[in-house]
Amino acid sequence: MSAPPRFDRGHTDDLMSFLAASPSPYHAVANTAERLEKAGFRQVAETDAWDGSSGGKYVLRGGAIVAWYVPEGAAPHTPFRIIGAHTDSPNLRVKPLPDTGAHGWRQVAVEIYGGPLLNSWLDRDLGLAGRLTLRDGSTRLVNVDRPLLRVPQLAIHLDRAVSSDGLKLDKQRHLQPVWGLGDVRDGDLIAFLEETAGIAPGEVTGWDLMVHSVEPPAYLGRDKELLAGPRMDNLLSVHAGTAALTAVAGSGAGLPCIPVLAAFDHEENGSQSDTGADGPLLGGVLERSVFARGGSYEDKARAFAGTVCLSSDTGHAVHPNYAERHDPTHHPRVNGGPILKVNVNNRYATDGSGRAVWAAACEKADVPFQSFVSNNSMPCGTTIGPITAARHGIRTVDIGVAILSMHSARELCGVDDPWLLAKSLSAFLEG
Repeated sequence: MSAPPRFDRGHTDDLMSFLAASPSPYHAVANTAERLEKAGFRQVAETDAWDGSSGGKYVLRGGAIVAWYVPEGAAPHTPFRIIGAHTDSPNLRVKPLPDTGAHGWRQVAVEIYGGPLLNSWLDRDLGLAGRLTLRDGSTRLVNVDRPLLRVPQLAIHLDRAVSSDGLKLDKQRHLQPVWGLGDVRDGDLIAFLEETAGIAPGEVTGWDLMVHSVEPPAYLGRDKELLAGPRMDNLLSVHAGTAALTAVAGSGAGLPCIPVLAAFDHEENGSQSDTGADGPLLGGVLERSVFARGGSYEDKARAFAGTVCLSSDTGHAVHPNYAERHDPTHHPRVNGGPILKVNVNNRYATDGSGRAVWAAACEKADVPFQSFVSNNSMPCGTTIGPITAARHGIRTVDIGVAILSMHSARELCGVDDPWLLAKSLSAFLEG
């Protein structure tokens, strides 16, 4: 028998609920806000004047959320401790003219978002979720969390070479899901969603919609030491960061810094948006927090100079079937603890001093950690880490949890690691 798990079952069960309830970035930030509200945080509007009071606050903007906790008596130049993450995941997103089809099939026109493993979306029962914008400018969340769509793969009888030559998918022709039979009628999909959401016909004038697998997260393996589920990249980090922030804010201990959670949208396609890490959201929130407490530009400069950010995103666990694709001396394993991500060409922001910050947090939390570096012959991915460091002049460290099947419709991690990540993030936020 394997060693007993170290994970907190309640934390992992809650992560599973969070993943299932967050099929879009808009749902993810709404669920994060609900957890923050229960912990005593309050929403502040960007259009309102901010005060310098202590306590927990958060800002919502589209699919992004920034939350922070101001300790009692915090000076204007008090540095920040930031957990950075992202709410978006690669998937299929609905086009402006969604109603399409051919040969008696009714289909939904979709566009590829980010870099998904396309084959993982085939022959799955898919739901539809996202944000609807009404005539008056208000928005409503919608989630059809039942089998509604499917991208059917071509039968092997009609593609005999698929097993020998591999599956070849044309992003335009082969990935449009079916959702019924009959003639194509413009407006049918949005009319269906209006009815589903209880909205009067013709009120929806804009939408941001995406498909998701309706299969729920599940424990996996003989000893249930693995966790399978959707959107771990990167809602796993959003959930862990929320748990860490609320735990530190609720501890009542004197904090030498201001803990922050920044969960951005659009990381999977470059972060260049008003809700992405390359936009002004985080810098604006931090500056306004300083100025609301009576600070000056000098105070802001001092606060930023002492600030550290952990860019928390998933990384690659060593794959048992493709070990040669990994660096031969760096083989992160699931349930081995969170990973420190390093790339000397600044695809990750970690340097030696950042490693020391992370090592200190893990030591304080009694959490083991592993190091990840890419095989020299393989291109390295990137994160919000280098963007955050360059845009704000903030020391940033890239960390995360090692998983398999990254960018699949359904990913895989170890059950210990989400809880171990949350513990280390809490220790980091305590300063």
